[in-house]
Amino acid sequence: MGAVAIDNGTVLVLIALAAIPFAAFSFSRAEQAYRSIGKGALSIDQDLPVPRYLRRPEAAIDPAVQAAEVRQMLEAKAGRLERRGEAPLDVEAETARLLAPTTEAPSAGARQDAELRAEVRQLVVTRNERRMRKGLEPLDVEAETDRQLGDFIGSP
Repeated sequence: MGAVAIDNGTVLVLIALAAIPFAAFSFSRAEQAYRSIGKGALSIDQDLPVPRYLRRPEAAIDPAVQAAEVRQMLEAKAGRLERRGEAPLDVEAETARLLAPTTEAPSAGARQDAELRAEVRQLVVTRNERRMRKGLEPLDVEAETDRQLGDFIGSP
């Protein structure tokens, strides 16, 4: 066989052409490898809890199902009271009382608003105490509470 003269440029082109299939295969597998980072036998692979404001609203409860469940729980409570020898529970009256629409009970939003108002008011009282220790004029607690709630949620 005769000696063939190969210069450096030809060698580099041949190596590059030989490497192209390996590079293409590696590139096609890269997405799967990237998605598996942080997962495995020793990792904690779980979803984070969804914040309350991103959750979907719960479906409306069927009143018949709700009444049946309330009655079932009250019958169980009446049975426990009877076994302990305590005064019996009138299941029908208690069911009617629990299922009656109430206008006096605050909604969950109103309770939350009341809790937020109480917390902001407590912060204003604490700030007033610091101001008085510094010798400054104390703020009107209710007016300052309304102002801060307005800043937080748009209007008191």
